[in-house]
Amino acid sequence: MSSGPGVTDLIPHRPPFLWVDTILEYDAVSISTEKHIDNNLDLFKGHYPEHPILPGVILCEALFQTGALLIALLLKDSAAEKDGVPVITRIEDARFKRPVGPGDTIRMQVQIREELAGVWFLRGILRVNKKVAVKLNFACTLAQMSDSSQ
Repeated sequence: MSSGPGVTDLIPHRPPFLWVDTILEYDAVSISTEKHIDNNLDLFKGHYPEHPILPGVILCEALFQTGALLIALLLKDSAAEKDGVPVITRIEDARFKRPVGPGDTIRMQVQIREELAGVWFLRGILRVNKKVAVKLNFACTLAQMSDSSQ
């Protein structure tokens, strides 16, 4: 992506739980993002140490964060942007096709299937080495984030 807001300008996620490095492209119904998986992530020490793989729940989270980025971009500069942040309300039909490991770069594509009464129904595909690793459908809505310091 040539210019525009960065990932951390749009969603509240931060390292070590930020699973998107770059927004590659987006339009009114879809977005593509990318993340390089560091060889030295602590989770590889415990998730199959002899054959480290990124947990499927993390791959799903990368797709969810990509969906949140799309929604944030669509709502940017609107009154709805101030109504909250996108959160997951449903996960359906998750399929895991191949593992992702240390040093891989993952590419996420998320597409809006439907938007109905403030709920976005999305389809996500995550690829590694141009091959599908994860496919799923999910839904998001905007939620108020409370200030936990009070």
